[in-house]
Amino acid sequence: MPNLRLMAALLALTAASPAPAYWEYTHRLVASIALAEVQPATRARIQALLREGRRLETPECPTATLEDASVWADCIKPMGDRFSYQSSWHYQNVNICKPFDLKSACKDGNCVSAQIERNARLLADPKLPVRERVMALAYLTHFVGDLAQPMHGGDRGDQGGNQVPVTYGVVAGRTNLHGIWDGWIPERAVTTPPAGVKGLLGGLSRAEKAELASGTVEDWSRDAWRNSRELAYASVLGDPCRPLGKDERPVLTADKLDALIPKVRRQVTAGGLRLARMLDDALLRGLAPGQKKPASN
Repeated sequence: MPNLRLMAALLALTAASPAPAYWEYTHRLVASIALAEVQPATRARIQALLREGRRLETPECPTATLEDASVWADCIKPMGDRFSYQSSWHYQNVNICKPFDLKSACKDGNCVSAQIERNARLLADPKLPVRERVMALAYLTHFVGDLAQPMHGGDRGDQGGNQVPVTYGVVAGRTNLHGIWDGWIPERAVTTPPAGVKGLLGGLSRAEKAELASGTVEDWSRDAWRNSRELAYASVLGDPCRPLGKDERPVLTADKLDALIPKVRRQVTAGGLRLARMLDDALLRGLAPGQKKPASN
């Protein structure tokens, strides 16, 4: 008798193609969660900035909504020299087989965590030109989403898992570890009922939301590094640091995928809640990462 559970998983994979990169769909969902959770005054300021999106002069990559802005940093990649400086800002290759060391992976600030902090500072500064703050809003929204994807936060010298071939359902032989974490796995996770913003947030108490949003950008980087090791690599290799055999193509099974789904949903939700906190800090309180609100007299 055929394995009906595996067949169902394969049919689910063929029902819809994955969103390009982590994820156009999931980036948008992180933005939607953040927009639902920010304070009303923050939401109004976000919308006011987005109305100035024409100042970016990228009509082919609109920023009319926060969801649009969440994928702007990926959309501009094909524009060549104009935005080529930002290519290394989307990730940080922190070695998962060594003690956590963010500093060596973020030389000169060219990594995702440093750019989250930089763009939060720019967004929080009302003296800057509007164009710079719109760009900072788009970058911040995208990069917080990127850091919720484990393969953007840790690897083992294999280009974020791009050099690890993986067999995964109907895309066996045509994808790698980075690819399945950039699209297939998160899309499957966040569309598993209960889906959408209400589905992801519905079962969380106020205290649980606060816990997911807590911590520093370095704490979130450590989470991504740990998840890269313990979820992404371990799910296909067992020992995340073992050598990959010649011509070996590890398999992500249906059982392993089922075990990953709630953990991936939690990371996507955390990304949205962390973004909401950063947006409130920057636009409502005028605070950059690490700053504390001045004590009242």
